Amino acid sequence: MTPLRQRMLDELVLRGMAARTQQAYIDAVSLLARHYKCSPETLTAQQVREYLLFLRRERKRSISTVNQYGCAFRFLYGTVLGLDGQQFQIPLAAAPSRLPQIFSREELARLFAAAQRSSARTFLMLAYGTGLRLSELCHLRVADIDSHADRMCIRVEQGKGAKDRYVPLAADMLQVLRAWWRCTHSRLWMFPGHGDGSQPISDATAQRWFHAARAGAAIGKPGGIHLLRHCYATHMLEAGVDLYTLSRWL
Repeated sequence: MTPLRQRMLDELVLRGMAARTQQAYIDAVSLLARHYKCSPETLTAQQVREYLLFLRRERKRSISTVNQYGCAFRFLYGTVLGLDGQQFQIPLAAAPSRLPQIFSREELARLFAAAQRSSARTFLMLAYGTGLRLSELCHLRVADIDSHADRMCIRVEQGKGAKDRYVPLAADMLQVLRAWWRCTHSRLWMFPGHGDGSQPISDATAQRWFHAARAGAAIGKPGGIHLLRHCYATHMLEAGVDLYTLSRWL
C-alpha cells in the first residue's frame, strides 16, 4: 500500500465513511492513477477533469457513476492533500432525477414464486416486507430479530449514516423467517454465506437472486433489488402510514 493510499484510507476511516464508500473511493483513485500511469499527487485539475470526460464520453459511464468518481477525487485533493477547491476545481454534474418503477402486488407475488430456492425467496420477501437496505439485509443477525409479541421488530445496527433504528416486523414475515431459520439453525447470520457460515452472504449473491427471480417472473421493469425498498415505502404510504413514521423506519 502506497503512503498516499494509506493517508486517504485513514481519512475515510476517521470520518466514519461506510466500508463500501471507502472501497469505492479507493478504487476510483486507483483507476485514475492507472489511467495516467503516475501518482495522483502529480496530476493537475485539468487532467482530472479530462479523466472524468473520458469516463463519460469514451467509457459511457452514467452521470451518477462519474459523479461518484468526482466525489472521490474531491476527497483526495481537498481533504487528503489539502488543495484549494477554488483553484483545484472538480465539477459534478446535476444527475437526472427519475421516479423508480414500482412493482404491483401481483408482480411481487410472481417474483417471490419465481425464486426457486427458499433462501432467495425468504430474502426477497424480507426485503419487501421490511424495506431494509441491501447491506442491512445481508448483515442481518439472528439476534437482531425481536419476536416478543409486544415488540415484533428488527434492530438495525449502524445503518446508513451510522445510525441504529428499529423496523416493525409483521407476524406473517416473522413466520417466514422462523421457517427459514429452522433450515439453517444459524447462530449468527440470518443469511449465512458459504462454508462454515461465519460470514454473511454477499451483496452480489442477493442481487443475483433478485435478477434471476425477476427474469423467471417475466417482469421487464428495470432496476435492482433496491426496488423492493421503494415498493415497501410506496405500499406503506398507500396503506395510510404517515410520512414521518415511514421515514423513521427507512
